[in-house]
Amino acid sequence: MSTPRKIAAQKITPQDQPAVRTVASTQSEMTEIILPNDANTLGNLLGGRLMHFIDLTGAMAAYRHTRSHVVTAAMDHIDFIRPVHLGDLLILKSSVNRAFTSSVEVGVKVWVEKLQDGTLLHVASAYLVFVAIDKEGRPQKIPQLQPETPNEIRRFNDALRRRQHREAEAARRKQERRQQVAQPAAGS
Repeated sequence: MSTPRKIAAQKITPQDQPAVRTVASTQSEMTEIILPNDANTLGNLLGGRLMHFIDLTGAMAAYRHTRSHVVTAAMDHIDFIRPVHLGDLLILKSSVNRAFTSSVEVGVKVWVEKLQDGTLLHVASAYLVFVAIDKEGRPQKIPQLQPETPNEIRRFNDALRRRQHREAEAARRKQERRQQVAQPAAGS
């Protein structure tokens, strides 16, 4: 009888981190069965519960890319395509679309598997932005992303357009707040 060998834990330091990761290395999948506590009075999955599942699955892909703590910065877009019913098997798949300096955009696609016949139906899609943070809660630099397939390249380019739109919208809201502060209150 052999004795078990101790396997030394290998600590990975920031300098050991790859400078570039692939989309495939970030992919994550989560499966949930929809139970009564997940549903509304009509027996449909609550939208907020679905958003929670999407956030968790997206965070897994972000973590796989950054290998650090991540926080949700934005849920940029979500489409609820069809209802999810009590007893359905929910399948969520995520991957990083693009990496920036300290943030990543993650795409999450959600399907329902009908247990009776195995049919898959697309029920929702979302884009989320996560920021990698260090132990003190400060944003930290992350590896870049190398898209490899035509679909990954398309999603990589689309992510930049969405980021530019988010930044333009943030600048517009900031300008609007400045104008509101500069205007005297009505009736003064």
